[in-house]
Amino acid sequence: MLYALLLPLGKQFIGFNVFRYITFRTGLALATAFFLSLVVGPWLVNRLRALQIRQEIREEGPEHHQVKAGTPTMGGLLIVGSIALTTLLWADLGNLYVWTVLGVSLGFAAIGFTDDWIKVRRRRNLGLTARQKILLQALVGLAGGLAAKAIAAPAPHAGALALPFVKDLLLPLGLAYLPFVMIVMLGSSNAVNLTDGLDGLAVGAMAIAAGTYTVFVYIAGHLRFAEYLRVVAVSGAGEVAVFTGAITGAALGFLWFNCHPAQVFMGDVGSLALGGGIGIVAVVAKQELLLMLVGGLFVLEALSVLIQVGSYKLRRKRVFRMAPLHHHFELAGWTETQVVVRFWIISVVFALAGLATLKLR
Repeated sequence: MLYALLLPLGKQFIGFNVFRYITFRTGLALATAFFLSLVVGPWLVNRLRALQIRQEIREEGPEHHQVKAGTPTMGGLLIVGSIALTTLLWADLGNLYVWTVLGVSLGFAAIGFTDDWIKVRRRRNLGLTARQKILLQALVGLAGGLAAKAIAAPAPHAGALALPFVKDLLLPLGLAYLPFVMIVMLGSSNAVNLTDGLDGLAVGAMAIAAGTYTVFVYIAGHLRFAEYLRVVAVSGAGEVAVFTGAITGAALGFLWFNCHPAQVFMGDVGSLALGGGIGIVAVVAKQELLLMLVGGLFVLEALSVLIQVGSYKLRRKRVFRMAPLHHHFELAGWTETQVVVRFWIISVVFALAGLATLKLR
């Protein structure tokens, strides 16, 4: 909105031409989402507390986590609201990719909100069933995949998969493209959700991943940079950097209140929205497979659950003290702060490895 209002002023005042640059508006989006979160955060925390919207701790989790019971939850509304408002302020709303990534993120947020609300009403850590959540996530993922493919058509990369480390090669997926996109978004949203178990862990790692994908999506949308780095050029994708910048700023702003000891938890409304949002960004940037590297921490957390469940069902033995992985290290003697900071460091290493692939083609 502000972008559309301020850009025409460049004809009278040359200084307003700076709003033409995606990099400038991405920086503004990051700062706006960050400060919006800081300003609105205290009010939202107090409001959630007054409405008794509080976290119900799962009984099978670490025993010492029971002290967190009663902490306000659904703070992800702050993240989602900051991202949405900031994107509407600074992005070019004539760009269909912007509406696609924002719509998918809000769709996953709606699923998370429903799940959280059921938990709050029942006063139990049981919301939507696994089948209900997967079905709803798949539908939103399908809609996002259809939109991304339609916007990209008739470009060669529409409905195709770009392989990391291999330049100038697109693998047409045909009918398998939409199921693949759905798997990407299902995997990313649920992996972030599983990681959200310690104060600040998931939202801090998401800030790192979103910042990294800001680089990828900007390069994909910049023809010269894409040609130089031998990545798929996606016309119009650069504008999505404003959205990822907003994610980064909103995540950092929420971390102010979510760091240990947390004043508020983001709940599924935040974790599903962030995971689904970064998933559709990876699809738009044609860097779907690289998401497994950039979001390596989320992958490890999800794999730890799959390994634990599979091992117990097949052998009646557990591989980890407790899954997801962060609980294993808690029970191994690490403090919560040690686990979170060390996992953030791992996230940074994964992000740097992902960025390094730009020169390994």
